[in-house]
Amino acid sequence: MNESKSDNAGRRLPAWLKRPAGCGRTYQQVRDVLADLELATVCGSAGCPNQGECFSQGTATFMILGEVCTRDCQFCRVAHGAVAPVSSDEPSRVAEASARLQLRHVVVTSVTRDDLADGGAEHFAETIRAIRRRLENATIEVLTPDFTGDTDCLDTVCEARPDVFNHNLETTRRLTPEIRSAADYERSLSVLGYVAGKEDGPIVKSGFMIGLGETEDEINELLRDLREAGVRMVTIGQYLRPSKRNREVHKFYRPEEFETIKDKADAMGFEHVAAGPFVRSSYHAGLSKQEIDKTTKDTKKERI
Repeated sequence: MNESKSDNAGRRLPAWLKRPAGCGRTYQQVRDVLADLELATVCGSAGCPNQGECFSQGTATFMILGEVCTRDCQFCRVAHGAVAPVSSDEPSRVAEASARLQLRHVVVTSVTRDDLADGGAEHFAETIRAIRRRLENATIEVLTPDFTGDTDCLDTVCEARPDVFNHNLETTRRLTPEIRSAADYERSLSVLGYVAGKEDGPIVKSGFMIGLGETEDEINELLRDLREAGVRMVTIGQYLRPSKRNREVHKFYRPEEFETIKDKADAMGFEHVAAGPFVRSSYHAGLSKQEIDKTTKDTKKERI
């Protein structure tokens, strides 16, 4: 990718938006494992620009509950429409793939399934349990939908003991009704706050995109809201229009502007902040988890 390269919607991209193409033995191994076990990834379904790099490093983010979403968000390329029945053996296939790839940090996300009574919460829980049976020492991160705010569903997922619970706020309060199909800003905050309030619960994480038309004040408000909800880890990335049917990019933020936002988030007390043009929810997620674990251990030592 170079300065004259365009995105899927035809808009010219700035020079700093470059990504290596996937190649090599490890890249092909990941593709082969996913194909053999008939597993979907958000990397492919959502058109993530980091897919080549992540696959080449032997990692992928599994996407469960099918490849069709019951919602139709303006920022997302995942298909919307008639959904398929949930595959009962999918958790074991995800666990098998995790074992074959020797993952130390497994990230599992899903499409939103508003058609299911529990939104797919039990399927998430079974996937966590299946991975634990195969990879006892691996850490597990889940990136879930909002489950329409149902705390029973959140309890179901959390009782399976994921190490990290992630639910993305995606965008600012004002832009949420335009960008996130059937979602609600306050409901997402309540989901994060509920899980953050659990005793001995998982690390709570969230993320959002910039470039959709938000203001600086709105970014600051969003960060304050996440911190007040108890979010410890936050990811901030550049919105890139995945297709012509999606919302246009309002602004391409420069790398130094991301650094400024990161400094503000750090000052608010987040324990880990990842901010940059290509930062995504699960990008280098394992390294982020290691960093926050180290911070927690150092804090405990200081108290002793």
